[in-house]
Amino acid sequence: MPIVTVQVTREGTAPGRNSVTSDEKAAIIKGVSEVLLDVLNKPLESTYVVIEEVDLDNWGWGGMPTVQYRRVRAGAAGALPPRPAFF
Repeated sequence: MPIVTVQVTREGTAPGRNSVTSDEKAAIIKGVSEVLLDVLNKPLESTYVVIEEVDLDNWGWGGMPTVQYRRVRAGAAGALPPRPAFF
């Protein structure tokens, strides 16, 4: 029984929205479940997907809070911090 946790920042994908919509969450659940079915042959009915929305204040990247990181990235090209490595 696979359990997959998907973490996303709590912000909308369009102006005026401040969270992921129910339809977007349903699409994430469907897509993740189908990947596990296709790759690992795990039945859809045995796969659990948990979506956690994290406030931007509780999410950091590049050694700083997300909002600050985004401001720096949007600034002058010479002031950009390196992108963090993913593993």
